[in-house]
Amino acid sequence: MEVSSQALKLDRTAGIQFDIGVFTNLSEDHIGPNEHADFEEYLHCKSLLFRQCSLGIVNGDDPYAGRILEGSTCRAEHYGLGKDNDLYAENLQLIEKPGELGIRFDTRGEVELSCEVPTPGRFSVYNALAAIAICHHFGVTPQDIRTALLFAKAKGRIELVKVSDAFTLMIDYAHNAVALESLLSTLKEYHPHRLVTLFGCGGNRSKVRRFEMGEVSGRLSDFTIITSDNPRNEEPMDIIADIVTGISKTDGKYITIPDRREAIAYAIHHGEPGDIIVLAGKGHEDYQEIKGKKYPMDERVIIAEILKEDEEKA
Repeated sequence: MEVSSQALKLDRTAGIQFDIGVFTNLSEDHIGPNEHADFEEYLHCKSLLFRQCSLGIVNGDDPYAGRILEGSTCRAEHYGLGKDNDLYAENLQLIEKPGELGIRFDTRGEVELSCEVPTPGRFSVYNALAAIAICHHFGVTPQDIRTALLFAKAKGRIELVKVSDAFTLMIDYAHNAVALESLLSTLKEYHPHRLVTLFGCGGNRSKVRRFEMGEVSGRLSDFTIITSDNPRNEEPMDIIADIVTGISKTDGKYITIPDRREAIAYAIHHGEPGDIIVLAGKGHEDYQEIKGKKYPMDERVIIAEILKEDEEKA
């Protein structure tokens, strides 16, 4: 289960002793009037998990790994790419197939195996290492771990959707600047013909996030399609204008298409051989929130409908 910083802050899991607690990473997010007062409070609330678990499995490469264990009462193990971790990965090799991206690596330390995951980049290795460490404590064999990793996927998290052999399209939940920068930096390692990013920002949320995401996409993408996310009670064009303010600080090329379905169709129809196209922000969500009402919107369904329409026109 996911135990959020809010859950820990509000004692929603009080009285529960977890066998294993996992820390993956930490960045400045969830800070605001209705969440955390500042980063220090956010970090402190995250750390509370390790006062109510027996074993802490921690990303030893994260700069906050030490502080997350301050005050902890659990036994701790570390994973990462550094050889000083209890479980670490080496010999990373990027994998690129038609319409697919992945990574291959070897693990050393507590578990030794060679494996491959069908999702791209170093963060996929970190996620896999966390899963391997957990499985090790459940007595799962290295062979079963290796097999499972080949098929392990999370809806809306670097989720590859096959639309063409010519270019790669993926859906990801990245909805802040840190997550978007991590994703786009990883994808650039695959040296795409173009890196195309489609995203919007949520309404009734910090405007700073819009400026930052615009700037990140403008700096790292070859082309950005600015559209709507969950506008909530704000006007979509006002949100888009804020994103444009951020992207205008860069030399990044962009287009604005307020209707997200039209924006996705534009991205698919203008895909070029070798492109990597990212639909960012919605991820696993299957709705769009406008003026207090949620409307059905699943990007996988939209993509399938667009492809079917194209087929019928052909």
